[in-house]
Amino acid sequence: MATANNQPRRPRTVFRRLDGILLLDKPQGLSSNQALQRVRHMFRAEKGGHTGSLDPLATGLLPVCFGEATKIAGGLLGARKAYETVARLGIVTDTDDAEGQPLRERQVPALSIETIDAALKSLTGRIRQRPPIYSALKRGGEPLYAKARRGETIEVEPREVEIHAFDLLNAADLLDAGTPNLRLHVECGSGTYVRSLVRDLGELLGCGAHVAELRRLWVDPFREPRMWTLEALADLLEHAGERVLDACLLPIEAGMASWPSVQVNAAQAQRLGSGQGLRGPYPPRGRQVAMLDEHGRGLGLGEVDADGALRPSRLFRWAAVTGGPAGTAAT
Repeated sequence: MATANNQPRRPRTVFRRLDGILLLDKPQGLSSNQALQRVRHMFRAEKGGHTGSLDPLATGLLPVCFGEATKIAGGLLGARKAYETVARLGIVTDTDDAEGQPLRERQVPALSIETIDAALKSLTGRIRQRPPIYSALKRGGEPLYAKARRGETIEVEPREVEIHAFDLLNAADLLDAGTPNLRLHVECGSGTYVRSLVRDLGELLGCGAHVAELRRLWVDPFREPRMWTLEALADLLEHAGERVLDACLLPIEAGMASWPSVQVNAAQAQRLGSGQGLRGPYPPRGRQVAMLDEHGRGLGLGEVDADGALRPSRLFRWAAVTGGPAGTAAT
C-alpha cells in the first residue's frame, strides 16, 4: 500500500504480550522515551516503560521493562546508579550541558589535584542540590523544560540527594594546558542530576562548568550489565529472528533483587494470589518485599507490616487468582 506521495507505508506493528527486562545501551541523540518506543516496536511488546530518564546527550544503561515487569519499574527508578562524565570547565550553559546555549565564559584558574579533590569531597554525601531548570520535573502538571523554553522565570527549590561517590578519574587535559576537561565518576541515589553536580563543581572551582559527556554505567541491581545497542538488536531481529531477540530479555526476577525476598509454598502463594495476607511473622518488618514461590518464580511485590504479616500489593498476572476472597490474613 502506498501513501499519497507514492511512498510505501510501513506495516503496522502487531503487538503481543511480552514480559521481561531489556538492558538497553541508549545512544546519544535520542530521548529515553524515543529509545523506549523503538525497542517496544522492535520486540512488539504491548506494554513498556523505562526506569529513569537519560538526557538525549547521555548514553548507557537504560533498563526497559516490558509487560508485567512495569510493576517493579518504580522500585528500579529509586535505585543507586553510577555514571562517568566529562566536565568542561570555564563555560556555563542554560541547560548545564553541551546541548544548551552558553551563558557566560570564564578563565579557568590554575587548579591542583588537591583543590579538585577537595571540591569533589564537599559535594559528596547527603547534600542539597538545585535541579536544572531544563528538566522533566513537573510544576502544575507541566515539565519545567516546557516553561523554560517559553522564557518563563523559574525558581527551582533545592532538594536533598545522596552522592555516594564523586571522584576524579582524569585531569590530564587540564594539567597539560589543553582543553579544560575533567573526567569524573559519580555514584548517586534517586533524584540526582549529574548536570547539577558538575555545575556546582564548576562554581566551587571558580570558573563554572557544564557536562560535555555523560554515560550511565550501571543501575542497581544490574552492577555488571550486558547491554544491547539498538543496532545489535536490529541485526539479531533481521538475521536470527524474534525468538533469538527475545532471549536478550532478562526475567522479571532479575529486577527483583533490589528488594528483600520472601519465599512461600504453593498453598501460601494461592492465598496471596487471591488477595489474602499471611500472618508469618516475615522479615523484614515495615518493608516492601519481593514475593517468590517455592521454585523462585516472582509472584509480585508485598508489604510486611509491623507485626510481620505479609500482604500482597502488586501481583503479577500469573500469580493473581480471580474471584478469590480478599482481605483476611491466613497462616
